[in-house]
Amino acid sequence: MGATQAEKRLAASIAAHESWASTEDRAARTAPARRALEDKFLEQAGGDPQRAEHLKKAHFQRLALKSAQARRRAKAATQQADAAEVELASLRGDAA
Repeated sequence: MGATQAEKRLAASIAAHESWASTEDRAARTAPARRALEDKFLEQAGGDPQRAEHLKKAHFQRLALKSAQARRRAKAATQQADAAEVELASLRGDAA
């Protein structure tokens, strides 16, 4: 029988941690990706570094907005689940 999705994720996480633990120069390892992202913004800006910087800032602000929205949704879901637990406990007659 094959590994479950959870087991595959856990194995991948372990491998990633081991890989980073054996990396002496983290900045050098991630430099190509950072350079590629900078190049992407510069290309989108038609080679204009100022426009590229604004595109980069907009990109990261968009990520921050999505993160805030996701946290708000998660908080609302948690509050809703907590309220449902309280209601269920009261229907069963559990002590709060």
